[in-house]
Amino acid sequence: MSQTNYALRLQASLKAEAERIAKAEGTTLNQFINVAVAEKISALRTADYFRDRAARGDELPAKKSLSSRTRLFPKRSFARKSQQSGT
Repeated sequence: MSQTNYALRLQASLKAEAERIAKAEGTTLNQFINVAVAEKISALRTADYFRDRAARGDELPAKKSLSSRTRLFPKRSFARKSQQSGT
């Protein structure tokens, strides 16, 4: 994995909080920031994926397919279960 340096300018309060959390998690500030950036990129990519996927979707066939499915499991009766357990 290649690495590059970047002079990051953080607000003092953000840096202090990031240092506190990194220390509590037993990691370095550098590793904490790397993971935070990776998580943000992942979240943005995931949002883009679902937005793109939704744009390709067709609601009517999906609803028709779901309504035509039979129940795979019988409906559970909670009243009967509570009577069997004695509660």
